[in-house]
Amino acid sequence: MDHSRVPVLEALQEFRRRGDVAYGPPGHKQGRGADPRVAEIVGMDVFRSDVLSLNGLDDRRQSQGVLQQAEELMADAVGAEHAFFSTCGSSLSVKTAMCSVAGPGEKLLLSRNAHKSVISAVIINGVEPIWVHPKFDTERHLAHPPEPDDVRARLREHPDAKGMLLITPTDWGTCADIRGVADACHAFDVPLIVDEAWGAHLPFHPGLPAWGMDADADLVVTSVHKMGGAIEQSSVFHLQHDRVSPDVLKQREDLLGTTSASSLVYATLDGWRRQMAEQGHGLLDAALHRAERIRARLRELPGLRVMGGEIVDEGLAAEFDPLKIVVDVRDLGISGMQAAEWLRANCHIDVGGSDTCRISASITHADDEETEKLLLESVRTLVERADTIERQPAVHLPEPHVLELEQALLPRDAFFGPAEQVPAERAVGRVAAEMICPYPPGVPVVAPGEVITAEVLDYLRSGVAHGFLIAGAADSSLETLRVVARS
Repeated sequence: MDHSRVPVLEALQEFRRRGDVAYGPPGHKQGRGADPRVAEIVGMDVFRSDVLSLNGLDDRRQSQGVLQQAEELMADAVGAEHAFFSTCGSSLSVKTAMCSVAGPGEKLLLSRNAHKSVISAVIINGVEPIWVHPKFDTERHLAHPPEPDDVRARLREHPDAKGMLLITPTDWGTCADIRGVADACHAFDVPLIVDEAWGAHLPFHPGLPAWGMDADADLVVTSVHKMGGAIEQSSVFHLQHDRVSPDVLKQREDLLGTTSASSLVYATLDGWRRQMAEQGHGLLDAALHRAERIRARLRELPGLRVMGGEIVDEGLAAEFDPLKIVVDVRDLGISGMQAAEWLRANCHIDVGGSDTCRISASITHADDEETEKLLLESVRTLVERADTIERQPAVHLPEPHVLELEQALLPRDAFFGPAEQVPAERAVGRVAAEMICPYPPGVPVVAPGEVITAEVLDYLRSGVAHGFLIAGAADSSLETLRVVARS
């Protein structure tokens, strides 16, 4: 296919050349009604390019197939049979993917280190989650993706499961053996869905971890805004084989997705695909060399433990994305959250992620010598001044088995059923009716339907005292918890 073509961008360019005046949404009419104070900050071109797909970029009756052409080019670029664009981000795309494989009351295998969007999908869809627990790294206090044998064992226990959802890469760049998990699923003739939100760049360089389509996954969801060059909320479904029907996937997407899709998202997805198809190898090659330089320089600084390929050598993960710079800062006497806040306040840089133990920075094709230098200088300054950062109460990190909670009710039943708010001390032994989710990275420690334990409550409340932001809970202070009402 001709990857110099960009159907959405070409249609947008033609729309602007014609100077059409729209008498429907959006109400700002390509910026004519935009507040100049807003346009001064975001730019007038944002409004000029905000166009309806139908009766704008394309016509309802005489369709040029603009979006379809762009999706076909994307599928060709990454080696998928089908690709579908989504403007609702991978949080909603993952929900759509899950609804395409399992319905209410049916079983679906899920990595327990899943993002809150996956737990939300379980609640909305009413599936019965069959948790596959991740491989836990006690030294780093880090969850790596589950292994094929773990998936195979759960499928033997639940042969009526409709499929598996695997999260890889993780927020910290550790990757699953996708092909091994796909083989395990296909032996039971069920599909493998891969939440590859952090992996949109993977198809475009052989030095990166395996790409889900190449590793025989059936349905892969990517967030192009995370490691690619499209704007926020840019997501793509990639599909192959016949275990998930493209028609079913499109219907489920239509059920959950917006009817007012953003042409800005479509256009930037289209343009990013062209950039990667034409220049991706060279751009990512430069990014890979840059990341290795940064990692090597950071390893020279005292008090830092920089994660890399050794986690593969240690048998903890199948692969590692080298574009993730993951730095454990505990030996500086601070948490990753404190480090992230200090870097923002004092060096004006925002790291990609942080938790109790570490910070992470994503290196992409957009980085250059200036951003490389700034990151290194900022972290060096953090190391030099770490002893000036106020110490916070310690987080009581639990043993891995403590995080494997008993599932007493279906998440949907617990979330929507009768509930009550009780003091935290009285919540021990009760069934959670809410998600309790330190954010970032956004993986729920407690999901609806799970039995709350004293150890998990101690961990979470010590985290709040340290500075955790808690998403999902009705009371973010965790002074009280929402639990299933007793009959």
